[in-house]
Amino acid sequence: MAAAMAERSANASTVTLAAVQRRAGVSEEAFEELFEDREACVLAAFELGVERAAEQIVPAYRAESRWLDAIKVALAAFLRFLEAEPELGRMLVVHALAGGPRVLRRRGELLARLAEVVDRGRGESLPGRVEPPGVIAEGIVGAVLAVIHNRLQAERPEPPIELFGALASIIVLPYMGASVARRELTRPAPPPRATGPERSELESRSGYGRSRLTYRTARVLGAIAGYPGASNREVAERAGIVDQGQISKLLTRLEGRGLIVKIGESRTRGAPNSWQLTDGGEALMASATVRGAMRLPRDPDVL
Repeated sequence: MAAAMAERSANASTVTLAAVQRRAGVSEEAFEELFEDREACVLAAFELGVERAAEQIVPAYRAESRWLDAIKVALAAFLRFLEAEPELGRMLVVHALAGGPRVLRRRGELLARLAEVVDRGRGESLPGRVEPPGVIAEGIVGAVLAVIHNRLQAERPEPPIELFGALASIIVLPYMGASVARRELTRPAPPPRATGPERSELESRSGYGRSRLTYRTARVLGAIAGYPGASNREVAERAGIVDQGQISKLLTRLEGRGLIVKIGESRTRGAPNSWQLTDGGEALMASATVRGAMRLPRDPDVL
């Protein structure tokens, strides 16, 4: 879906589910098992973009102790992601706006979390300086995305990383003042964060390292751990996932990784699935990887 919409650009809203199905090279039945409608397909593409972007942004942000440094490396990571994954990047910034109510609702959730992170800049204000109200952070997030949106829609867009100085200046101005904003305007983007190959044996087997396990995946594992035997719908409700196509995909992925298993396979045909964690799933739930991902509501650093 992301690739098809990127090709259509200004006419992305005309991409049909049938066209995406043909592009994917799968049968209509198989496609309909994953996506109940066009919006569900757009939402899945949006979620994939969020996951891929978070893989770059979250470790960079968490590696810094100061708000200013963390914001700068996160911004640089996002701009580099837009260049490395242009189709998913356009899905996040441009095409999601016409994705439908569920996509807009999910986008709104993400923007609120980003605003919370930006709002931490109030702690950087100089003594005696009036702290800006919380709504300023929302305006900053909107302004940054508007600039990126316009550049991505340009006939000959410049590399997104070229916007770094100007966007960093926009972000810090309300919190740290004009002198710091002027300084950031001309400073180069921080280099990409080096990532080491070391991961625990459990993370390697499951395919979920600290930067790959998303908040939603951790919530699904937590829902099953807290309610063994839960059906797809019950897991979705406990994990806070509205789209049934999305929960089906997540459960299938976790089953394929050997983290969850269906129980009661001999039950009447047509009965709902019933899930429980495998030994590997229970071990992963006890690991720092899941505990870190589950902290999102209190620590909105993760998309």
